[in-house]
Amino acid sequence: MTDGIDVDAAIEQRRWSVRVSEAVKWLTPGQIEFIRSQPVFFVATAAREGRVNVSPKGMDSLRVLDPRRVVWLNLTGSGNETAAHVAASDRMTLMFMSVSASSLIVRVYGRARVVHPRETEWNELVRLFPPMAGSRQIFDLMVDDVSSSCGSGVPIMTVDAIRGKDELEPFYAAMSDEQLHDYWSRKNVTSIDGLPTGIFEDDA
Repeated sequence: MTDGIDVDAAIEQRRWSVRVSEAVKWLTPGQIEFIRSQPVFFVATAAREGRVNVSPKGMDSLRVLDPRRVVWLNLTGSGNETAAHVAASDRMTLMFMSVSASSLIVRVYGRARVVHPRETEWNELVRLFPPMAGSRQIFDLMVDDVSSSCGSGVPIMTVDAIRGKDELEPFYAAMSDEQLHDYWSRKNVTSIDGLPTGIFEDDA
């Protein structure tokens, strides 16, 4: 022990970090198990020009269908950057990070497409998730690459509550379909950079 640091433990952690640092073309069983246990994930997208967007996501909104395919349900929000970016350029990165004692970061790179409620495939995919008020799109990601790294710089944290069930869902559950679509028309039609999101068929 040196200045409060367990040197042997730190060395073993670094050795373990090296072992998990790898890049593969699809999700391994261990990575899939890790992803399914995480309470939050992050989505990064960008068009060819303009801002890069990173959004945190939570709740029971993501499914790994197989090692090369991930889908996630997007609820309504005050912006709609991800849909606009995917419409312009289908690149997407998902990041999952451990906040427990066993550090790990997994990044999933791929090509995504948007499925809207008006599309026939919506009914098939939305059944994968519990009913959620304000459901807006489903993103279907085909995996190109997967990388993992140690995540030793991420702090250990605890999840005290899932706010979406008490705050986000009730907000949209109180709206009629007409009110929800009005909200979309005011806040979700274009990105910050003015790119169309395709949320309405006429705008696609």
